[in-house]
Amino acid sequence: MYIKKVFTVIIMFILIFNSLMCFADSNFDIQAKSAILIDASSGKVIYEKNPHEKLAPASITKIMVLLLAMEALESNKIKLDDKVVISANASSMGGSQIYLEEGEEQTVEDLIKSISLRSANDAAVALGEYIAGSEEIFIEMMNNKAKELGMENTNFKNITGLDEEGHYTSAYDVSIMSKELLKHKKIHQWLTVWMSSVKVGKEKDVVQNLVNTNRLIHDYKGANGIKTGFTRKAGYCLSASATRGNLTLISVVMGCKNSSIRFKESKKLLDYGFANYQSIPLAKKNIVVKKIPVQKGKIDSVEVIIEDDLSYLVKKGSTIDVKKEIILPSYISAPTPKNTKIGEIIYKVGEKEIGRVNLVVKQNINKASIKDSIRKIFKVMLGTI
Repeated sequence: MYIKKVFTVIIMFILIFNSLMCFADSNFDIQAKSAILIDASSGKVIYEKNPHEKLAPASITKIMVLLLAMEALESNKIKLDDKVVISANASSMGGSQIYLEEGEEQTVEDLIKSISLRSANDAAVALGEYIAGSEEIFIEMMNNKAKELGMENTNFKNITGLDEEGHYTSAYDVSIMSKELLKHKKIHQWLTVWMSSVKVGKEKDVVQNLVNTNRLIHDYKGANGIKTGFTRKAGYCLSASATRGNLTLISVVMGCKNSSIRFKESKKLLDYGFANYQSIPLAKKNIVVKKIPVQKGKIDSVEVIIEDDLSYLVKKGSTIDVKKEIILPSYISAPTPKNTKIGEIIYKVGEKEIGRVNLVVKQNINKASIKDSIRKIFKVMLGTI
């Protein structure tokens, strides 16, 4: 009986240990200086190898360039059809480029496309200068955004990712900015393109054919991003993303010995994630949760909606009992701008919190004028409200 009990305890310990470890097989190793695999929705880490080591990032630096460009587009600071005059500085960039001429004009859209597909240094600098006014100010914006996102092992010294003393990031930090970039749906229309072209030169008489440097877009099921990089110091790098069903994964490999290895190891990470994990949707963006009364407003009530999607990563075959708690006030007072947070939903498994989403108002709530208040009183008296 005693031996049976001991045996049972050992088996339970092994099962618990295996459930906590992403890779129990010690033979599983990634041929890179640093690597990570995360769930793009929750940011949960599935696998990591030297994730916080500071390394030269090469052109995966441009993930931050694309992120700031998406934010500038969504805030209407820039538009896709804006004409950007190419500076002498931008046209002088070496490395990967589309050979822009000083003084020529390019649209914001073609610059983004050239960065996404060819990783063009000249396009990246031109776009950064257009957004910020100068290369130096844009680099400052990049570092400020890195701090805001909690990228603790990152320091940008340039826009392109060319080797420079003090220019570094980590696989973990790359996964953070990659996750943030994928939240911007518009970027997918460029990241997922395999081949395209742009016309360059003052006369637009030269066609630059673009082929995506991320070959996973062409030959990996569900691939939808993100960015390659290579310099002698950095080695071969790749931040790759793919979606299958409800699950989107991001893998990052840095410091690979050749291009073939970075793609092979990225596939290996993504394959493992899709084979062993599933994503359970908990909340859907813009779904109406409740209608609550409005005090002193032009409207009598307002719909409350979920601010963002939320899902929970579990191992395949797992079953969980998720409970949710909705926290909302009994009413809201005018004025209140659209998308103001007024509550949240907390999701739990047992006593453990597994996530939460903000609840926001669906529309602007303007304060009622005296005329509105009188009209409302009459409606009440007439029984029409």
